[in-house]
Amino acid sequence: MKVDGRAMRTLWATPGRDALQVIDQRALPHRLQVERLGDVAAVQRAIRDMWVRGAPLIGATAAYGIALQANVDACDAALREAAASLKAARPTAVNLAWAIERMLARLLPLVPAQRRAAAWAEAEALAEEDVAVNAAIGRHGLPLLQAIAARKAGAPVNVLTHCNAGWLATVDWGTATAPIYQARAAGVPLHVWVDETRPRNQGASLTAWELGHEGVPHTVIADNAGGHLMQHGRVDLVIVGCDRVSARGDVCNKIGTYLKALAAHDSGVPFYVAMPGSTLDRSLHDGRREIPIEERSAREVTHIAGRNAEGEVVEVQLVADGSAAANPAFDVTPARLVTGLITEHGLVAAEEGALRRLGAQA
Repeated sequence: MKVDGRAMRTLWATPGRDALQVIDQRALPHRLQVERLGDVAAVQRAIRDMWVRGAPLIGATAAYGIALQANVDACDAALREAAASLKAARPTAVNLAWAIERMLARLLPLVPAQRRAAAWAEAEALAEEDVAVNAAIGRHGLPLLQAIAARKAGAPVNVLTHCNAGWLATVDWGTATAPIYQARAAGVPLHVWVDETRPRNQGASLTAWELGHEGVPHTVIADNAGGHLMQHGRVDLVIVGCDRVSARGDVCNKIGTYLKALAAHDSGVPFYVAMPGSTLDRSLHDGRREIPIEERSAREVTHIAGRNAEGEVVEVQLVADGSAAANPAFDVTPARLVTGLITEHGLVAAEEGALRRLGAQA
């Protein structure tokens, strides 16, 4: 995708394969900042502290972390220790463990002398596959937007998003935004309602930033406004991403997604989930009980950062001294509330049999 008219991805290896460079998303939307990650510890910190975030992106970042480990010590013990450290960075998104296990499966059968080159090749292949998967999700989601546009006879299609499932959450294209970007390129009139997504404001800070650079009309709204807009016919469909999907179609995504699904169901608004195949966790059946939910720092709730009148980014406290805060980072939307899953293989029902067939196809 583009930043100021220049094509860009969220991460890339240095020419000498001695480091990984990533967009530091903590600085957005006020400045574009690139960080150099030179070892596994730096990669682990970048994932844990959300310099990079989004299920597909943290998987790709971790794959490069294993490659960085192979630069300095590619023995079995060193690779397994690096894998354990990276997996512990964030527990909810299944792509993280998936990418790491894929790297180990590729590297451990080789002799150590062969592992460095193989690790970089595999990490780069995984990143390129992510781009292709997201582009395919866009192609399969595009007809949904075209059909609504045809019914509306030229009026903009109003899409509501939650959190950031854009190209900043992947290597490129994004998941939930891929159909939006492809519809924009196809001339479909669009408008996106962007949930701010408290407490980290990924919608306001990231989704709105990237939509602006792509020239997509959008409006940032408070999280609690979505239901009102749906009741009054101002949302044509909801498209969200996901961090993990259970075998029966329960969807784990950023906190607040469940409430949007309930409002959509009550208002008769289609609720779609953009789901890369790597996000499906067939080992789990009941997502509401079995998916581990990350509990993040209370400070993300009690404090907020923004740009002041002098152009400086400052942090301020929102709550009274002594008030406790809870910060579950994700919730689970039951499959019954999901209209459909937009995958790289096409539209799939959020239902166990359909997902079993999808797994066989993948």
